[in-house]
Amino acid sequence: MNKAQFIAALAPHFNDSKKEAAHAVDIVFDTIVRSLSKGEDVMINDFGKFKKVDRKARMGRNPFTGETIKIKASKKARFLPAKGLKDVISGARKLGPAPKPEPKVVKVAKPVAKKAAKKAPAKKKTAAKKKPAAKKAVKRVVKKKVVKKAKKK
Repeated sequence: MNKAQFIAALAPHFNDSKKEAAHAVDIVFDTIVRSLSKGEDVMINDFGKFKKVDRKARMGRNPFTGETIKIKASKKARFLPAKGLKDVISGARKLGPAPKPEPKVVKVAKPVAKKAAKKAPAKKKTAAKKKPAAKKAVKRVVKKKVVKKAKKK
C-alpha cells in the first residue's frame, strides 16, 4: 500500500474527503519526522516504536573489488514493532472488526426567499391591430361575395 492508497482507505472516515484525509496523514508523518529529528522516540501502543539510532564508523568491503573501505558514522531511523503488532502478523492474535466510518452528514441549505420580480403591465390587444389570419381571410371572401351580388343587381 502506498501513500495514495492509504489516503483513499482513510477517506470514508473523513466524509469521503481525500483532501482532509491527506491533510491528516501529512500531519501524522510530519509529527513523527520532527520528533525523530529532535532525537525523541515515538511510541504508539500496540503498533510500535520509531527511534533514532546512531551508527558508529566501521570498516566495510567493496563487493566488486573486495577492497576494504571505511564507512562513516551515520544516524538512521528505526522502527521496532510492538508485541501486539507481532502477534497479529504471526497469526497468534486476530484483529477485531475494522472501525466503521461515521455516517455522512448531509448539509441542507435553507431556502432563501426570493423577491418577486416586478412584471411589466400586460399590453392590451385591440381588435383592429391584430386579427388572426383565418378571420381576415373570411372577411375578404365575404366582401367579395357582397361586391359580386351588388354588381349583379
